[in-house]
Order: sequence, then C-alpha cells, then structure tokens
Amino acid sequence: MTTTRAVPAAATTTPAAAPVPAGRPAVPLTTRLAALTRSGLVQAVLIVAAVAWLVPTVGLLVSSLRPKQAAATGGWWTALTEPAQLTLQNYSALLGGGDVPEALWNTVLISVPATLLTVALAAGAGYAFAWMRFPGRDAIFLGVVGLLVVPVQVGLIPVAKLEGALGLFGTVPGVVLFHVGYGLPFAVFLMRNHFLEIPAELLEAARMDGCGEWRIFRTLALPLAAPAVASLCIFQFLWVWNDMLVALIFAGNDSQPLTVYLQSQMRQFGSNMDVLAPGAFLSPLVPVGVFLCFQRFFIQGAMAGSVK
Repeated sequence: MTTTRAVPAAATTTPAAAPVPAGRPAVPLTTRLAALTRSGLVQAVLIVAAVAWLVPTVGLLVSSLRPKQAAATGGWWTALTEPAQLTLQNYSALLGGGDVPEALWNTVLISVPATLLTVALAAGAGYAFAWMRFPGRDAIFLGVVGLLVVPVQVGLIPVAKLEGALGLFGTVPGVVLFHVGYGLPFAVFLMRNHFLEIPAELLEAARMDGCGEWRIFRTLALPLAAPAVASLCIFQFLWVWNDMLVALIFAGNDSQPLTVYLQSQMRQFGSNMDVLAPGAFLSPLVPVGVFLCFQRFFIQGAMAGSVK
C-alpha cells in the first residue's frame, strides 16, 4: 500500500514579493521649475529684468512724442518731469503725407507675398519629401538642407546680376523673389519634419479610399500641419518685415520699404528724430500683431519635428 505525502501549501505557492518601501514620488522638472518661479526672490528678479527690457521701448515711445526742438535740447527722460511737451505732431506729419505711407505700403507688398509664397512652396515640397517616392529624393533633400549654411551675403552679387538681366532689379518682385529663395531651405526642412509625424496608417487609409496625393495633402496633411504653418508664417514674416540688407540692395527708390527709408534719414552729424522715433516705433507694431495672432501655434509648431 502506497501512501502519498502531502506537500505543504507554502511550497506550491509563489513567494510574495517584498514590499516596496514607500518613498516620495518623482516630481517632474516642469513642476519644480514652476514652483521655483513662485518664490519672491525669483519674481523680483523677473520683474527687474522685464523693466530693463521695457526701458528702451518706453524711451522710444516718449522720444516719438517729443517735438524736434525738445529732442535736440535734452534726453527723453526729461519729458517724464515735463509731460506737457508730449504731442502727436510727429505722427501726424509722418502719416499725413510724404514718403512714409508709401514706404509702409511697399513693406506690406514685399512681406505678404514673400511669406505666402514661401509657406505654400515649402508645404508642397515638405509633403513630397516626406511621403512621395521619386528618383533622387534623398539627394535633393540633402542639397536643400545644405543650403541652410549658405549666408545671404554670398548670393547678393550673383542674384543682383541675374535680376538685372531679367529686368527685376530695383523692383518689388525682385525683392520678393530673393526672400522666397533664401527662405525656402529652412521652410522646407521644417515642413518636411512636421509631415513625417503624421501616422503612415492614416495616409494609407486615405489612399485605399481612392484619394490622390493632392487631395490627401490638401484635406488631410495640410490641416494637421496648421501649427507648423503658423510658426513658419511668423518666422518668415518677421524676417522679411525687419530686413534692411536685402531691400537696401535690391529695392529701388520707388520700392524701398520702411527700414530702408528710416536708414536714409540718418545724417552724418545727426538724425531726424522727429521722423526716426515715430517711424521706428510704428515699424514693429505689425509684426507684434502678427505674433499675437499666431502665438498659440508658435511653440507647438516650432517644436514639431525637432526630434526627427
């Protein structure tokens, strides 16, 4: 007669895992930085830095409101104790006629087409480099990326000769084409990296439904790239609006933008402060407005594709 030996229950069960000692959970870096900014010392430093950054802007605004005689006799800070000298006469004279409205309009005629053309061409090229197959795609893209290291100054003389032969030198279209050409490498690089973040399964599903590449780009890829498009619009518009070097060389007397006009007001032994101060204060208002309109897309679009 055989007997079976009972196996203890403890031998058939898996040993319980050792209890994990309780500890403080890891705090994210962003949370720690946010908590640090709430301290009184850090807030005081930030306030001082903000005031220091605003002093030149406040000085420019006060200088633009001072008459020419007062600007020649003392600094702008003297108006803080004598506010009666502040007037809008400089702005009335600046915008009432003369060359400033024409220069401002030329700036718009240069900045808006240069921005729209760059974004449109870069969006199409970025999608093609990301999702379309054609011979030499990678080599062409490497060539586009290589153009990022080419400084603007290298192409000034060759492009000037080319536009002179085509009859575009000294015209608004000539300035626009230069900005588009030199803005495309970065724009294509940004848009291509953003389009690569679109899931491939989403595009394949659209192709299986019978959509062509143009329809996929227009109705699917481009709406998903709205943050990158907004960010690119800000970058390109700010660069073209504030540019003086390209416009100084390629723009003629009838097509000079506001930056070139303000530079022409500088004299050897002085300057027209009644023209420069209000003109310099009005010039950044439009870029600031554009940035405020698209700021919610700026960070998202700038960071999109940065890890590809």
